[in-house]
Amino acid sequence: MQGLADENAIIAAVRAAEARTRGQIVCVLARQSCDPGAFVALYAAALALVTPWPLLESTQLSAQVVFAIQIVVFILAFLVLGWTRLGVALTPRAVKRRQAYRAALEQFFVRGLRRTRSRAGVLIFVSLAEHYARIVADEGFDGKVSEEEWRIAVEEMTACLHEGRITEGFVAAIARCGDLMAREAPPDGGGNDLPDTLVRLN
Repeated sequence: MQGLADENAIIAAVRAAEARTRGQIVCVLARQSCDPGAFVALYAAALALVTPWPLLESTQLSAQVVFAIQIVVFILAFLVLGWTRLGVALTPRAVKRRQAYRAALEQFFVRGLRRTRSRAGVLIFVSLAEHYARIVADEGFDGKVSEEEWRIAVEEMTACLHEGRITEGFVAAIARCGDLMAREAPPDGGGNDLPDTLVRLN
């Protein structure tokens, strides 16, 4: 995946952090989380709807030909927006963030972070197309680690991501999360419940 410099460094950082805590860290990197389909259709339809006006004003084309051109415009616009990054770029930011957040929560459950022995699982999630990063922690950290502390870890990660340094972003977030987890969930001699590999989606 473009921009990912060293997956092994991420795995090593996870193992180093988990050596100091009974908690578990899972890292997920998604190429894209949002589905821009509805907005792609909307923009393609809007473009097709305005197409006839300049044609009727400046040409002698028949209504049937204009209608056929409308259909072609809709199909081409739909394909271009759907198959390129334009569709995601034109999707409202709030929609992209909402869908990326939903994807992060889904990965939290899918990757088994709700099933750790001490309920001390932490997901570090990045979605590249939306420029979105999120840390999702299990209930074992409720009331122990503040939202502000998790937010600082996210900010350190996104600062690197904005410069295209994905590996460094993950490693920084893992180290910060490891510090928080070591403080509130020190080792108890248990084993490693979950794989340390980086999960890549899309």
